[in-house]
Amino acid sequence: MGKDVIIACDFADGKTCLEFLGKFTEEKPFVKIGMELFYAEGPAIVRALKSRGHKVFLDLKLHDIPNTVKKSMAVLADLGADIINLHAAGTRAMMEAALEGLTRPDGTRPLLIAVTQLTSTSQERMRDELLIDRPLDEVVLVYAQNAKAAGLDGVVCAAPEAGKIHAHCGKAFLTVTPGIRFADGDKGDQVRVMTPADAKAVGSDYIVVGRPITGADDPVAAYRRCVNEFVG
Repeated sequence: MGKDVIIACDFADGKTCLEFLGKFTEEKPFVKIGMELFYAEGPAIVRALKSRGHKVFLDLKLHDIPNTVKKSMAVLADLGADIINLHAAGTRAMMEAALEGLTRPDGTRPLLIAVTQLTSTSQERMRDELLIDRPLDEVVLVYAQNAKAAGLDGVVCAAPEAGKIHAHCGKAFLTVTPGIRFADGDKGDQVRVMTPADAKAVGSDYIVVGRPITGADDPVAAYRRCVNEFVG
């Protein structure tokens, strides 16, 4: 897959989401469905967006015992999503079980990626609240290496970490990077952020962009700006 911009459709209901995407008359953006929208609408929203021609990143961040995650992934595999994720902190055994559950009888499956550390997590929060004393970039890299060892396709990581992950896990190991903000935009609640152009420069494969597009006065123009800066 080539580089792409994924719009984070973090809406409270399907009607709002579909109305928003209706503004795009020339493009069919890759979209992310997170917990808020999925919990509001259920599996039907994934099928609805796929039927309208959108690629879908289903961002549910599964994290449970291996058997539960395996069974859950088997259900999610039938929705047609293109990318699904889980938390790398669930251990290699959980990731291996997830991959097994996600793989259909014919051997096909969506891409499976792991969240390393959330982009809202800082070194201080990780140390003081999660009781992880190792450097943040070291923890992210080890989590990425565990994901690769488990057979996953890539990770969700902050854009500044993408280059180091590619250096250790290979160019084919995908880096999907949220926390993207325009240079003249507000960081919001994100800590580790980067512009679309800088994310391209460090080797991100996909960028996930929410409020800079969904909250823009002209979302289509903001999306095109992202594509121009990141894809070129």
